[in-house]
Amino acid sequence: MRRLGLTAAGLAALCALALTLATNGRAKPSLAHTCSATDRQFIQEAKVNMTALGLWGDQYESGDAKAADVVSESKREEKILAGMGPTDPSLEQTRRLLVGMLAEYAKALQIQQRHGNAGPHMYRAYGLANYAHDVLERAQPALAPRGCDLSDLL
Repeated sequence: MRRLGLTAAGLAALCALALTLATNGRAKPSLAHTCSATDRQFIQEAKVNMTALGLWGDQYESGDAKAADVVSESKREEKILAGMGPTDPSLEQTRRLLVGMLAEYAKALQIQQRHGNAGPHMYRAYGLANYAHDVLERAQPALAPRGCDLSDLL
């Protein structure tokens, strides 16, 4: 009887330890600003991609590029940004917003190409872009002294 009680107590302690490790062992996201190499890489990549998308959009509006080309470019840029992993919480939030913006922009162009109402998707794309701008604007004072200049993205 005593052996059964000790075994049960040992199992209970083991379960408690396992639950503690499972709930507390996960990495907590950093709330402090950082400026790691991956953060600087993300800033550079986002700048290049947003510039390229702007040029593609201008060419589309002037009739020099087809909607399918701009959609393809937008999806390519979406994949690139989705694969990046900035460590700064503001840059990670911006990454998620830009990925969503690119997806909505591509949907809007696809719908417009089929002569549908692209307005709701374009509205969401601009809303996500504006929100990303606000996040970057708030993060700029903390990131600039650490070596991450966001002025090219603002």
